[in-house]
Amino acid sequence: MHPNDPFAHHRPTSPLNRRRMLERSASGFGALALSCMLNESRAADGSVDPLAPKPTHHPARAKACIMLFMCGGPSQIDLFDPKPTLTKYHGQKLPDSFKGIETQFLRDSDVIMASPRKFAKRGESGIEISDFLPHTATIADDIAVIRSCHSDSFIHETAQYQLMSGRIVGGHPSLGSWLGYGLGCETRNLPSYVVLLSKFGATEAGKPLWSSGYLPVVYDGTVFRGGERPLDNLTPPAGVSAKRQRAILENVLELNRSLSSPDDTELAARIASYELAFRMQAAAPEAVDLNRESAETLALYGVGQEPTDHFARQCLMARRLVERGVRFVLVLASGGSSENQWDAHSDLEANHGRMAGLTDQPTAALVKDLKRRGMLDETLVIWGGEFGRTPLSEGKGGGKGRDHNPHGYSMWLAGGGIKGGTTYGATDEIGLYAVDKKTHVRDVHATILHTMGLDHTALEVLHDGRFERLTDIGGKVIPEILA
Repeated sequence: MHPNDPFAHHRPTSPLNRRRMLERSASGFGALALSCMLNESRAADGSVDPLAPKPTHHPARAKACIMLFMCGGPSQIDLFDPKPTLTKYHGQKLPDSFKGIETQFLRDSDVIMASPRKFAKRGESGIEISDFLPHTATIADDIAVIRSCHSDSFIHETAQYQLMSGRIVGGHPSLGSWLGYGLGCETRNLPSYVVLLSKFGATEAGKPLWSSGYLPVVYDGTVFRGGERPLDNLTPPAGVSAKRQRAILENVLELNRSLSSPDDTELAARIASYELAFRMQAAAPEAVDLNRESAETLALYGVGQEPTDHFARQCLMARRLVERGVRFVLVLASGGSSENQWDAHSDLEANHGRMAGLTDQPTAALVKDLKRRGMLDETLVIWGGEFGRTPLSEGKGGGKGRDHNPHGYSMWLAGGGIKGGTTYGATDEIGLYAVDKKTHVRDVHATILHTMGLDHTALEVLHDGRFERLTDIGGKVIPEILA
């Protein structure tokens, strides 16, 4: 933990009182403003600013992080992990040596299914990537593919909890919250932690994916939308001048300060939220105004084109946000019903073809754009879902889909501190289980924190008598993928 952190022993044991209700109400508007207070070490009322910059545990390679969350479970054996054995045994029963696998919908009658797509070596590194992802293939030398990921749940909701918070139950702080807690914020005018939602709707896990859990609400993620109004209630009412609004704000702040005590961190944080909300009226609309980008940049991402337009806007907005000092941006690529997620139960070819069409070009464009702007060296980009998929055909829809597989799947990282053009670990010959250099999601978390300058074993908070951390009692950094 940080010795100067005022919340090092934060234990929110009080019931939901009026103050806490106000802080969490209005669709998280208070948390919105609280999530971005880069300031001196003390706020205007003399209280310690919980998001003032904090020292790292060791030199950081990345200052910001963008996570592209492919909700639903992209299939590793159809994207990044080719398995010729599946072609050899296509249509046959699973060998007895693989019996007893834990998954959600598979039946004894389901058989091995070969990938419908072709793989090729990409870039100078020769990383094998399927033709589902022709644009990602062009950044092969910039990414490190981990082929041996595994986690603890084959259920969407609990697996999503674990990907974002390290645990299969809700209520624990999310990755972006831990980064805000450990590092503070680099901008006074925007949140430290921003969430860009999918147009298709929420994920199964919902808001707990970006919750601060038992960390103070100041570390919650703030949901942004596209367009001229990225946040509700950000534009002043008609006829209210900036001068008048400033006077109203000063009166409210003075009343709040007169009622607060020196150790009332919740009220101090709410006071700070009004200040930030005032500043964000100018900063937030500019940050998400994509009209300021060149026509070439918009075309690179696929803005204004279908089917890429929505995710292209999200990725470009993520770049603009980290460019302006936001610490962590969570981009939800999918959500809602299964056909709008990487959740290919019925027809893998149709589902993954659709999802790749939505996301592949913007994903590659983000890495290329960061690189040409000199930002990739200090920005960590993460691509992955909550689990992968099985090598067996699932019975629904004529046996053309695949079920959930948390036992062995792929993710990739790029940018700050990552050795591009690298593959790490392996699954077995049919892509079912991770077998070489097995990488638990906690190891991925430990590595992310490491690139950001944080020691995952030292970043902790006392909660209910126990020191909690993102990686719980596990986690190890993966040195082989570090530059």
